[in-house]
Amino acid sequence: MMTGVPMPSPLPVKNGVGPTRLRVPTSGPWATIAEYVVARFDHLDADDLYRRFDAGEIVGADGSPIGRGTALGAHRFVWYYRDLPVEEPMPFHEEILHVDDDLVVIDKPHFLPTTPGGRYLRESALVRLRTRLDNPDLTPIHRLDRATAGLVMFSARPATRGAYQSLFEKRRVVKVYEAVSARPPGWDPDAPALTGRALPLVYRNHIEARRGELRVVVDNFREPNAETTVEVRGTGVSASGRAVLHTVLRPRTGRMHQLRVHLAALGAGILGDRWYPDLLPEAPDDHSLPLQLLARELEFRDPLSGTPRRFVTRRTLGEAPVPRR
Repeated sequence: MMTGVPMPSPLPVKNGVGPTRLRVPTSGPWATIAEYVVARFDHLDADDLYRRFDAGEIVGADGSPIGRGTALGAHRFVWYYRDLPVEEPMPFHEEILHVDDDLVVIDKPHFLPTTPGGRYLRESALVRLRTRLDNPDLTPIHRLDRATAGLVMFSARPATRGAYQSLFEKRRVVKVYEAVSARPPGWDPDAPALTGRALPLVYRNHIEARRGELRVVVDNFREPNAETTVEVRGTGVSASGRAVLHTVLRPRTGRMHQLRVHLAALGAGILGDRWYPDLLPEAPDDHSLPLQLLARELEFRDPLSGTPRRFVTRRTLGEAPVPRR
């Protein structure tokens, strides 16, 4: 429904939630834009959609209302506010680690999405922060999966957003993660290895995210586009009694689900992962075993001041080995 074309919105952020943009075809079997929208969203009540056009709730790029009689082809895009679903409050809360005029850094809990999506709208880090800091200009500079906890950076104002985004585009941000996996069978602490490869190791493969698919696709016949350094942090027994392997992950690239895919391919799928190596049936969130993946550190040279910056999570992984006494 949304497109990836950067385009200013004619509608402001409202209660922390931005408007939705819909691309409208310039030709087709519909006489008006309203007819197209009703056909496009045939699961919604047609009378209510027409009411929204009559009430001026659907607007064009210049912010002017689009009536139910506006001809198809008069606008390429329309904007509107989604009807907000009833959401159960998320019982986990983000922690703000840093705020200045340009940058906000938070410690995100497991289960909280970075941005609105699916059944989560208000209960996302972005909407919560926009409301909490009274800043509708907040925008994530990068993202974490809903299941992953740890550090996320947000741009606080449009004027400097590009400078921080370019850090990630040019791979000038050092990212460090932690993960906990079930200890692989035959693990030898004197010669640590995964699938016969001695640790630490660098793992590479080709990962492709396809629209409409939950999981990424791995193509071992194509040039690698994803790279992760895997190191052992420790092994032992967790507080719940699991025999576990604790790893440190240093991704050089930032492909979708990269760390989850790489550890699964090495025979050390992350505890709590319901997607890799096998896609398990959909089930409610298991708060007793969140995905054991944590974005631990972000380090970079500030593009505005030139000073080194380093942020470290305050969270830990619940299934990490318990220190021996």
